[in-house]
Amino acid sequence: MNPESTSLLEDYFSQLKYEKRVSIHTLNNYRRDIKQLVNFCSKNNIERWQDIQQNHIRQHIAIRHKQGLAASSLQRELSGIRSFFKFLEQQKIIVNNPVRHIQTPKKQKKLPKTLDVDQISGFLEAGTDSVLEIRDVAMFELFYSSGLRLSELTSLNIESLDFNDKTLTVTHGKGGKSRILPIGSKALQALTNWLSHRKILSQEQQPALFVSNKGNRLTARSVQLRLQQWCKKKGLDQHIHPHMLRHSFASHLLESSQDLRSIQELLGHSNISTTQIYTHLDFQHLTEIYDKAHPRAKKN
Repeated sequence: MNPESTSLLEDYFSQLKYEKRVSIHTLNNYRRDIKQLVNFCSKNNIERWQDIQQNHIRQHIAIRHKQGLAASSLQRELSGIRSFFKFLEQQKIIVNNPVRHIQTPKKQKKLPKTLDVDQISGFLEAGTDSVLEIRDVAMFELFYSSGLRLSELTSLNIESLDFNDKTLTVTHGKGGKSRILPIGSKALQALTNWLSHRKILSQEQQPALFVSNKGNRLTARSVQLRLQQWCKKKGLDQHIHPHMLRHSFASHLLESSQDLRSIQELLGHSNISTTQIYTHLDFQHLTEIYDKAHPRAKKN
């Protein structure tokens, strides 16, 4: 690219960093994605952003696809390119946006992995040997009881709980949205047990519901590691991650209630289409029952 085009690119990255205040992770991703486009332009003797046409973008995406990039990575890469060309439009550098009508291959939706009810029971009733494990069981019970995201669990404070109403308030949900969730009886018992031991670990004036052995708010990474350690210690051969407990919560509720709208509210999904993936899980459950029970469907 010529010096003017290179300068525009740096202006764009400066806007992302200082005006839009994107995370360093997002900034690095966009730099890497657009670098691929710059490489394409160099190989095709394209010196100016104004000279890039729709067919060039299609060629670039096709080449990246042939290089083995998954649909999800292509979508992310195109998102970075699209954002840059929107910037060029705003700066009146280009008139026609070559990315506007470009689409990437649709990524295949993977069904979330869940545990069945017996697996959940065995997992949560394995017994505790320390204050840290008492805390861990309270966390895992709350994950499954209320369908929390990992970030929502770690941001909870003691005051988030209402034992009288048997509810908790999520104030740091996705998109900054808050919601009130019920807490099941098993989770309430586990939380009561944890709060009676919490003062052993907690620092003074620490509002966090779940704290580390140093008394600080527990991080998301620490929760993941504790879950791995719990599974290893209890001899569970299945890899269980925090979100799997949220998926199990949604799947089991849907199997029993068939009320997708209520589950959408509980999960904090802004769009019902996000929640509908659990209908596929529910249908899988129904087909398994059918295959086992129907006289003309049973396998020999």
